[in-house]
Amino acid sequence: MKLPKLKLSGLTAAGVAAALLALAGCGGGSGDEAASGPIDLRMTIWSANAKHTALFDQIAAAYKKDHPEIGKITFESIPYENYTTTLTTQIGGGNVPDLAWILESTAPDFVTSGALAPIDKDADLLPTTTTNWEQDGQLYAYPFSTSPLGVFVNTDLVTAAGRPTPAQQVAAGTWTWDQAIATGAAVQKSGKGGVVVGDFDFKGWDALNSIWAGWGARPWSEDGRTCGFDQPEMVAAMTAIHKMVFTDKAMPGPGVTKDFFAGDAAMVLTQISRAALLEKAKFKWDLVPLPKGPAGEYSVVGQAGIGVLKRGKHVDAAKEFLAYFTNQENSAKLAQFFPPPRKSQLTTDVLAKANPLLKPAQLQSVVIDGIERGDIKTSHVGYAELQQTVRAELDPLWKPDADVKAVMSGVCAKINPLLAK
Repeated sequence: MKLPKLKLSGLTAAGVAAALLALAGCGGGSGDEAASGPIDLRMTIWSANAKHTALFDQIAAAYKKDHPEIGKITFESIPYENYTTTLTTQIGGGNVPDLAWILESTAPDFVTSGALAPIDKDADLLPTTTTNWEQDGQLYAYPFSTSPLGVFVNTDLVTAAGRPTPAQQVAAGTWTWDQAIATGAAVQKSGKGGVVVGDFDFKGWDALNSIWAGWGARPWSEDGRTCGFDQPEMVAAMTAIHKMVFTDKAMPGPGVTKDFFAGDAAMVLTQISRAALLEKAKFKWDLVPLPKGPAGEYSVVGQAGIGVLKRGKHVDAAKEFLAYFTNQENSAKLAQFFPPPRKSQLTTDVLAKANPLLKPAQLQSVVIDGIERGDIKTSHVGYAELQQTVRAELDPLWKPDADVKAVMSGVCAKINPLLAK
């Protein structure tokens, strides 16, 4: 069971399960045939980015021209931090959207609960991108954003610290975590941040997968039933992270915020879709793959899907719009923000048109190679409860004198009963 992950807050696993099972248990069917007027569609999203919504509206307007039965197509933005909480509250209250972005962390809950309507599977989709959205050979959500993590680099800060740039180290075959840590430590001596992990605030522990995967670590076993936090690979990885923060001083510590995109850090590990934030950067920057870890080269992929809610008012119409929204032509347009899962579009030519800020070599090494060989972030059924439990058990780790191995054992003691459910 190889399933994805992401950050949630204020949500219990019971809340997710109850809402989704209630939705699935109401039976299936569509109200399209009985519609007495124009069919209005609503899709929940977690982005409020004006460029994103402008593109969505453009695609929707083009669709409506050839579909007079469609009235309004609304993209409802819900804040990322409360996205799944709000979505499941809507579901539980009967205000079910027709379509919804599904966070990778809750893919198992949505897919296994029967909350989503099955959709057609396009042969152009890479098999590695659909695994987390399938059950019994049927696809339940389109993997519209399959975004590898890379390392954005402020080359001005790195060279000012007297360090070789990561791009130079990639070319020399020496781009490793040891080198990344040395560079981060050198830059932090200047008062700037060294290595920053995107979306990690010493609470969102799951963002650290961009590091621990380089040690071959995972939070639980492939079948999802055995804790992996106390395994040698994870203990070694978390020891390295702890040392990076408190001994090497290569990574900002608890309570310290350094914004890479404002020029305040040497490096940030994040998804390549964040490149748009560098459009007006006042410093020289680069993008390189994740550093080689003790387990070798690796890639981590963040993902989101678009699903059709089985109890939405217009299931058939929603499926048809989803097929249009994600077809070849529109997938190419969406690629400027959301890397496509289509084999035919994973080329430097296609991606360069959609991502003019990135060089062909960057697109090949980080995006194309990353999608083809990368592991989707880890998740689990009932992920919200697991995430909150792990977060609480990891709190003692973020102190200079922490006993890393003991903390990791404590995590397993708490989550093994949850994994066994």
